[in-house]
Amino acid sequence: MNDENPITGMNRRALGKWALATGAAAIAGPIATHAQAQTPPPEPTRLKSAGETLRPEIVGQFGIVAAGRHYAVAAGTRILMAGGNATDAGVAAVFAAAVTEISHFGFGGEAPTIIYDAATKKASVINGQGTAPALATVDQFAALGVIPGNGPNGGTIPAVVDAMALALQLNGTMMLDQVMAPAIELADGFVMYNFLAEVFVSQQKPTSKYKNAYDAYYPGGRLPRTGEIFRQPNLARTMRTIATADRQAFARTKDRKAAIQAGRDAFYKGDIARRIGAAMEADGGLMRYADLANYKGKIEPPATADVFGYTVCKGGFWSQGPALLLALNIAEAAGIGAMEPGSEIYLHTLAEAIKLAFDDRNAFFGDPDFASVPMQGLLSKPYAAARARDIRPQASLEHRYGDPWAFEGRNRDTPSFIPRMLKKPPVPTADTTAIEVVDRHGNLFSCTPSSGWMLGGAYIAGDTGVPMSNRMTIFDLDPDSPNVLVPGKRPRTTLTPSLVLKDEGPFLAIGTPGGDNQDQQIMNVLLRVLAFGEPLQAAIEAPRINSNHFHGSFGVKKDEPGVLEIEDRVPPAVRDALSARGHKLDVLGPFGVSTGIVAAGVVPETGTLRGGADVRRERYVFGW
Repeated sequence: MNDENPITGMNRRALGKWALATGAAAIAGPIATHAQAQTPPPEPTRLKSAGETLRPEIVGQFGIVAAGRHYAVAAGTRILMAGGNATDAGVAAVFAAAVTEISHFGFGGEAPTIIYDAATKKASVINGQGTAPALATVDQFAALGVIPGNGPNGGTIPAVVDAMALALQLNGTMMLDQVMAPAIELADGFVMYNFLAEVFVSQQKPTSKYKNAYDAYYPGGRLPRTGEIFRQPNLARTMRTIATADRQAFARTKDRKAAIQAGRDAFYKGDIARRIGAAMEADGGLMRYADLANYKGKIEPPATADVFGYTVCKGGFWSQGPALLLALNIAEAAGIGAMEPGSEIYLHTLAEAIKLAFDDRNAFFGDPDFASVPMQGLLSKPYAAARARDIRPQASLEHRYGDPWAFEGRNRDTPSFIPRMLKKPPVPTADTTAIEVVDRHGNLFSCTPSSGWMLGGAYIAGDTGVPMSNRMTIFDLDPDSPNVLVPGKRPRTTLTPSLVLKDEGPFLAIGTPGGDNQDQQIMNVLLRVLAFGEPLQAAIEAPRINSNHFHGSFGVKKDEPGVLEIEDRVPPAVRDALSARGHKLDVLGPFGVSTGIVAAGVVPETGTLRGGADVRRERYVFGW
């Protein structure tokens, strides 16, 4: 049918616009009215909303859980429905992830966490990063020249159980027995999903080096397949031992915190720890029972930065977390808030701020219990302004380290450390997940659990079912490094949960896997939300960049000066302009940056809740 008007030569839609603009009602009126009567409204499936995203932003008023896999989200949701708060739900999700995301995170790994207590308006960090065993020294690895990323010497002391016990004691309402119930059920058997099944295929040969792991993950030498029930009976037994100790202690004492401590001690001071220590010694590892029995995590105030009217909270300088604060401070000082998001100058400024902050991370960060760190100088606004002046029109192709000591009013009191790439074969490492929760009261929970066996094969300590950590490889072997290996010290972990507050109230919990990429990717998203007010899910899905310029944390500490990963959804003209500035672009697919942002928080204006999950890495979010 010809929709063109014979008088004007216009179609009905164009004619209607012309009539409204010119007042030509005598001609357009009857025709427009007839068109309105005859044209049905668009079908719901064809509607397009402003700012449409590949996934919807989740909204609600009761609670939201965002995590790596649907199993963890379901566990957290189940606890919220049972009356738990954000911390209870977050801990349940962490334990569930330790069972079902074993390619990225295991029960013997680590779980740095930040919690916001809405009642006290206080944010607290649970460091959740294990320490080096007492026998682990630089001399032990001198001949190899690098610290392994897997196997019996790949791991720091398991920190997950301790960190989650501290979280429950600090801000939870439930028992270990309650929050571990979903994870125990999953250890008894969960339906294998495709991604994990593919990891099992890729890691069968390297895992065969370790009998206990191979027997646990490849029973009878058979590959687990998608859709089958996958069981971990040894891990289920270990988890039940902890839950039973918690339940029995509460029956005796009626003291929730004391019962949680008893469950925690069942892992670190009982038969489980003895079997882990014996297995590690038999397999040539350095960890012993005493390392577990003496381990104790910490609750600390967060490191913070006030940017764009918000307060961003991170872990301390035993982690890379403050690098995000420094990078945000530098970007704000460089005027990024006045630039167009995604433009050439915006991406250039973002990339250069990241490079400066992460070079400083490598030169100055380390466990403050063992290293002298210029913490005040690094996070001061004058230092950020000075570093912002180091941003030039052309991309930097060299490492540039600042002098934060000068901004503390004192001279450097430690030897100068220059990071270097090691001349050794690459060391395989594993991956990470992230869990973010908000509840109806405004409590926030952010955790970045890690140490699975994505690469290099799994290692399980004896018959415990507990896959061990792989964070030892983050330590440096150079004695001048603030991050040099020392017994009892925490490596400068890449694990980096984040909270954002607005006027001391809850705003957002956000995190991601990705090793050295984590804080870069959180910064990509936070800038759009904090500086420009973009919707959360839209900010998560927006095109990203990621710098490989600085020395990495793992293995041989590889650097790639000037290399900038960039997703191909960034317009070609912008990419060409960045190349002209000297950035060495590595163009990835449309959602190709290795990340997986998840977030949950409060909308201050309404008090309602929202959450988002990355399409990268198949993240999940649910709430109501």
